[in-house]
Amino acid sequence: MAGRFPPPARPTRARARGGQVVVPFAGDAPFDPGLTLGPLRRGPADPAFRVTPDGSVWRASRTPEGPGTLRVAVREGRAVAEAWGAGGPWLLDRLPALLGAEDDPGAFVPRHKLLLAAHRRRPGLRLTRTGLVLETLIPTVLEQKVTADEAYRSWRLLLRKYGEPAPGPAPDGMYVMPDARGWAAIPSWEWHRANVDGSRSATIVRAARVAARLEEAAAMDPAAARERLERVPGIGPWTSAETVQRSNGAPDEVTTGDLHLPGIVGWALAGDRTADDATMLELLAPYAGQRHRAVRLILLSDRVPPRRAPRMTPGDITRI
Repeated sequence: MAGRFPPPARPTRARARGGQVVVPFAGDAPFDPGLTLGPLRRGPADPAFRVTPDGSVWRASRTPEGPGTLRVAVREGRAVAEAWGAGGPWLLDRLPALLGAEDDPGAFVPRHKLLLAAHRRRPGLRLTRTGLVLETLIPTVLEQKVTADEAYRSWRLLLRKYGEPAPGPAPDGMYVMPDARGWAAIPSWEWHRANVDGSRSATIVRAARVAARLEEAAAMDPAAARERLERVPGIGPWTSAETVQRSNGAPDEVTTGDLHLPGIVGWALAGDRTADDATMLELLAPYAGQRHRAVRLILLSDRVPPRRAPRMTPGDITRI
């Protein structure tokens, strides 16, 4: 999946080929579309994200211009992107930011051996910036206080029932999520059938009703963006950080309030599996300005503390 990515200042030129829009990229800095776009994937069966056997990354998105499908592949050392649907041109216009052209990996200075090794092993890691808030916010809300598998299943069920098939020659089973009005109109019993409790569904409905204001946060600095999101009841620091990391490409936004992350960071940097948020932030202080990248590299290093307690038990409210 490795290829070459252009310097941010280099303009891109789109051209038509067989009714499709193709954008070639070439440059000197390494990039890895799968690694960069990986945080946008919500589980191995995400209806809005697919990696095909040829290494192509497919995304189905709800853009301000409508639904769109994007395919990114590496061909002969070049990233080639194609898009379909009403939202296709919008996706292509913002492709450089999506693939990390606005990110600066060189700003990261490793101060731990673990991070130095991880940084060298992942030269293609760039932080994505989608420019879309709701498409990250909603699945993040679904992940509040439940297991990842539960949240992924809810996301799949809701997209397949209320989304629409991805435009163009997308792989079978790919869907574009509903628009804001569609999310707000989902009946309470359908949230229940998707195993989404009233607290999370109410948060999503509230967010959908002010979607236009929330989408403005994608153009704000990260602190202001998080403040805007947290005005919605049910959206706290954990949810806002997870969203802004992706929508705004924020290299310094750290996720706090996570059940596992402080212990992972504490174990990786200090051998302390009991670390809390305060300890985690203290350990990450040397990486001010790049703390989110530091956490990504820690997670990619696979150095996690050995498990001592049983996994969180999945819940199922659909039988209630």
